[in-house]
Formats: sequence, C-alpha cells, structure tokens
Amino acid sequence: MGGAQVAGPSGQMTWIRGGPTSLDSQNITDAIDDSLRRLGVDYIDLYQIHWPDRYVPMFGETEYDPSSQYTSVPMEEQLEALGRAIDAGKIRYIGLSNETPYGLMKFLQLSKDFQLHSKLLTVQNSYNLLCRNFDSGLAECCHHERISLLAYSPMAMGILSGKYHSSDDCGPPEARMNLFKGRYSEGESRYKLQSPEVKLAVKEYTQIAAKYGISPATLAIAFVLRHPLVASAVFGATKLWQLYEVLQAARIHLPEEILVEINDVHARYPNPCP
Repeated sequence: MGGAQVAGPSGQMTWIRGGPTSLDSQNITDAIDDSLRRLGVDYIDLYQIHWPDRYVPMFGETEYDPSSQYTSVPMEEQLEALGRAIDAGKIRYIGLSNETPYGLMKFLQLSKDFQLHSKLLTVQNSYNLLCRNFDSGLAECCHHERISLLAYSPMAMGILSGKYHSSDDCGPPEARMNLFKGRYSEGESRYKLQSPEVKLAVKEYTQIAAKYGISPATLAIAFVLRHPLVASAVFGATKLWQLYEVLQAARIHLPEEILVEINDVHARYPNPCP
C-alpha cells in the first residue's frame, strides 16, 4: 500500500511547491499530480493532509489561542479537491495528519455531506512514550469512527533510544537533531533535549528496557504497536541494526508488569514532548 501527503501552509519550506501558502484546490491538485509523477504510479492508495490549513496548537504548543486564528481555506474546498481526485482514480482513500478531535470530526461530517466515494481512514499524529496526547481526545473519536492512527515519531526523533542522554547529553554528531540543528524549529520546539523532564523520563524508560533485556528503541516502538487503534508506526532507520530493533519490536509482547512500570513513569512525567 502506497501513501503520500500534501503539505499545508509552509512558507519556510520552499522546496515544497515553492513554499505553499494554503491548502486550496489548486495546491492539492498540483501536489497529487506531482506525487504521481515522482512515484511513477497511476494512483495513490492513501493520501493525507499533512497538517491543517487553520490555526491549531501543535509541534510543542499545548493551549489553544483563539486570537491566533487566521483566514484559512475552507475544509469544503479541500474535500472537493480530494473528491475529484478520488473520482478521477488518482487516489483511493484519504487521511489527515497533525489533527485535533474537532478537525477529525468536522472532516468526517463534511465527507458524509459530500458523499465521498472513499472513506476517511487514518489520522497520522505523533505518538510515543513522551507524547501520549492522542489518548486524551482523538482516541475516542478514532474508536467510534473506526479511524486508524498512523503513529509518527514513535521514538521521539530518536530521543527514546537514549543516545542523546547516554553520556554528555549531546549524542553522536551524526544523530539527526545534531546534524540538522537549527533547521527544524518545529521538531526542536517539541523535543527539548535539555528539558529536565525529558532527561528523567528517558533515563527511566531506558532502565525499564535494560531490566527486561530489550533495547530502549525496541521498547519504545513495541509500546506504540500494542495500542489497539494503531495501524502502523512511521519510523526512520539509517542503519541496518536500527531496522533490526524495529523488527524486534513487532515480534515481542510487552507483559503487564512492563506496562505498569511504563505508566508509573508517565504519571510522573506526563507528555514532556507534546
């Protein structure tokens, strides 16, 4: 099954359609056609909106500020463009990403009003041991509406491997958050390496993994995969041994005693990377 996404307003990301200013119909149509051309395929199985074309608190923000709302492309226009692509056979199913409970339910309502030929199937949000916000609102929506979570950043950009806090709190120079330091403001605002809560939580999760004889990375991904609403975890591996740890996570079952210890850490350091 192949998938792709269309990025919303992202003026700083000039490599994406020159830095799109909106998710209007033309941007969505151009993005779909460009993806089909680059991938060399006739259709895309799952096509997702990468992030909302409206103000929502995300990437480290935790509180909604009504005054931050800006004029945005109506959801109706976005769904019309996606519906035309479905009817043309360019995409089969649609999904959302970095969404809120309001956004998910509003898109579902409108998709029924528009009588889309394909169901909205997925929401791709961050979910990991350091960020379990999905469970507080979206999980209920997904359960009742039969929407699957595609959990991205299951290792919190590598933090849960323990590599950044194993010795000098910096980690290896080739690690992503060092290699691209200063170039990914959204990630750095969420994954604060020097946060005391992050350091303490990672230390304790690492100790739990060692106690049960598995790697911290395997523990982190296995925790995500055990969630009944998670259809898949979106991960990145640059080395073969990293891929091996991910595959190990898919093979193991976390016993109840590990989950009790994990939840104890979560209760003391809840969601330090929102």
